[in-house]
Amino acid sequence: MSLDTLNATDFADPGLHAAGLYIGGEWLPGGGIPVVNPTTAGTLAEVADATVADALRAVDAAEAAAAGWRATPARQRSEILRRWFHLMTDHAEELAQLISLENGKALPDARGEVAYAAEFFRWYAEEAVRIAGEFRHAPSGANHILVDHDPIGIAVLITPWNFPAAMATRKIGPALAAGCTVILKPASETPLTAYAMARLGAEAGVPPGVVNVLTTSQPAPVTNAMLADPRVRKLSFTGSTGVGRVLLAEAAKSVVSCSMELGGNAPFLVFDDADLNAALDGAMIAKMRNAGEACTAANRFYVQSGIHDAFVAGLTERMAALKVGPGTDPATQVGPMITTRAVQKIGRLVEEAVGLGARVTTGGAALPGSGFFFPPTVLDNVSPDAAIAHEEIFGPVAPVYRFETEDQAIRLANATEYGLAAYVYSGDLSRALRVGKGIEAGMIAINRGLMSDPAAPFGGTKQSGLGREGGVTGILEFMEPKYFAVAF
Repeated sequence: MSLDTLNATDFADPGLHAAGLYIGGEWLPGGGIPVVNPTTAGTLAEVADATVADALRAVDAAEAAAAGWRATPARQRSEILRRWFHLMTDHAEELAQLISLENGKALPDARGEVAYAAEFFRWYAEEAVRIAGEFRHAPSGANHILVDHDPIGIAVLITPWNFPAAMATRKIGPALAAGCTVILKPASETPLTAYAMARLGAEAGVPPGVVNVLTTSQPAPVTNAMLADPRVRKLSFTGSTGVGRVLLAEAAKSVVSCSMELGGNAPFLVFDDADLNAALDGAMIAKMRNAGEACTAANRFYVQSGIHDAFVAGLTERMAALKVGPGTDPATQVGPMITTRAVQKIGRLVEEAVGLGARVTTGGAALPGSGFFFPPTVLDNVSPDAAIAHEEIFGPVAPVYRFETEDQAIRLANATEYGLAAYVYSGDLSRALRVGKGIEAGMIAINRGLMSDPAAPFGGTKQSGLGREGGVTGILEFMEPKYFAVAF
């Protein structure tokens, strides 16, 4: 169906995007996986449930398209990505409505995600024509060294539910720019956005088989079958560290190249010399973007003693003022969590922290009624031994800890197996940079609460992952260097 025949209401309709698996440029009908609206706990639609045979059919389609896409001139690949960017922009409001329906996030957050997601297509439309090579003399003088980059091959892309548009485009963009064909497996909680974007991709001119999308209730056997297929040469995964470890072990059996963007436990450090209002502004962004359901979300607030009480009071006031409600309500600032299980986990972490002496200054317990709601919550005097200090909260809870010295702040920030993101607020730039260098994380935000940018390398250290997405390095994750020894 051409987008020209659809109006805005049609394109925001969940039923339109539950047409079936998208394989080889065709919609293969089927149902079986309910997509639940987190606001009401009711079913929005049912999407197709792929089997192992369906997954291998997607690999067949990706292989059939691989040679043609690899040979497509970089400028042509670039223009297709550029058209996809424009189509996402043209349909931004409908995509935001769809994300709010299936994910629950507040419309302002959903609109922000769509704009961010589309930028990956624009960025990699530009990078597609700038893939660099290398030419130099061998030190021995025996030959010249010529280095080219080849597409790595068929890529399996696995994305989470919290950013259903952005996590997909952050992988599809560089893969297509590099000349790879892909199979996208979105989270079954939020698959409608992925199918909607596949429809936009086809309209943009993506050839059949270059992008395939499948959903499944059997992620382990379906993914394992694809990784065991020798035609698959890349796995790009965003999700929990636990699942990432399992996938790394499976990929090792076939020596499949892996990029892993895993869990986080981001510290947010506020020094006495910080601008209090700026720190509070940044804290609200770093904590409450997507209601805290983000891997980069501030998970632990370490505040120096001199500013601690004022920070807690200011954060409490701001968090208490946020409006909780349905994501699609324009007045909502905090939507529901993704599942009832997510609410239960958040509640467990808060209850245990309170049992160890934490003080609730606002929020603190799940909200009654239908839907999966947990209110914005601030905890003060949190024990460093509480589970909330070590587990990824993935919700609207801000635990605050007090510190005295710079060395102590760095030590506390590093007291985790994760190393994805960190935030530092200080009026002394030298100190902020010094502290940032001491923190074991792949991304540091200094005096700002938002760090994600399509032009920057996104990724972490330690148990937070392998490789980088975005920036000039992101496309290299989907390429293999090829060295020619040239005698002349």
